[in-house]
Amino acid sequence: QVQLVESGGGLVQAGGSLRLSCAASGRAFGTYAMGWFRQAPGKEREFVAAINWSAGSTLYADSLKGRFTISRDNAKNTVYLQMNSLKPDDTAVYYCATGSTSAVWAIKSGAIGSWGQGTQVTVSS
Repeated sequence: QVQLVESGGGLVQAGGSLRLSCAASGRAFGTYAMGWFRQAPGKEREFVAAINWSAGSTLYADSLKGRFTISRDNAKNTVYLQMNSLKPDDTAVYYCATGSTSAVWAIKSGAIGSWGQGTQVTVSS
């Protein structure tokens, strides 16, 4: 079982940037795809981005391409989400997840191994 701890959330003005981090522990980190999801109040959890173990393959929600960037550092067992040009609609709890396979598409499809506890991102207008 892997444990995931997110950090880096907070309050930011529209147009600003935040970088979220997700530290993993408990098992081999480098072989599984990792991803980020978010859940806004009153809405379902939605896919944000995923990255494979070598960082050679990434996948993004279409609406977020160009503003969000996912990356990982396997030496630090950490995955990151750089969020730029933030909008009030980006306000949500952001969750880190490990995939149950090495494929980024599988994370988008819901093949999740573990979830983090989430970190709140609030974008003010």
